[in-house]
Amino acid sequence: MDLRSNYGGNMWGPLAAVGAVLGDGEVGSFVAADGTRIPWTMKNGTPRDYLDDWGPAEPLARPMPPVAVLTGRTTGSAAEAVALAFRGRPVTRSFGVPTAGLATANVVHPLPDGAVIVLTQRWEADRTGRVQKGPLTPDTEVHDDARDTSRPGDQVLTAATRWLAAQSACRA
Repeated sequence: MDLRSNYGGNMWGPLAAVGAVLGDGEVGSFVAADGTRIPWTMKNGTPRDYLDDWGPAEPLARPMPPVAVLTGRTTGSAAEAVALAFRGRPVTRSFGVPTAGLATANVVHPLPDGAVIVLTQRWEADRTGRVQKGPLTPDTEVHDDARDTSRPGDQVLTAATRWLAAQSACRA
């Protein structure tokens, strides 16, 4: 899953797109300053709160496949939430460079004059409960500098592909 050019937006659609791969259950959460958590729960491969509207995901022919998550400096906000949802998942590894460090949740507050103010009020946490404050560091850091002509090709993709090729489920 290549999140290197994804600077964010709404996280629920991308989570639904990869829901069958993520697996059901709690895949992350929003965490308030007082420690209160609001879980991100997948049910039938779809974010639970959207199941009635979007329906269940198509089941995978091979459940729990290996996943390589690619991150970069522009991976931000909602894309970081998607990357966090994969943290702690079996047979998953991330590659690239640390993300933008915007793994936070915004809350819209209407004002009396009709304007709104959007405030960042929560951190995000992975499925293991680890709260993310700042950039997500990949499991395998790979600095892919396109200006370095001594190393042709996409070094991040090459590292991820090598790891995937070594996984028994990818050779079946």
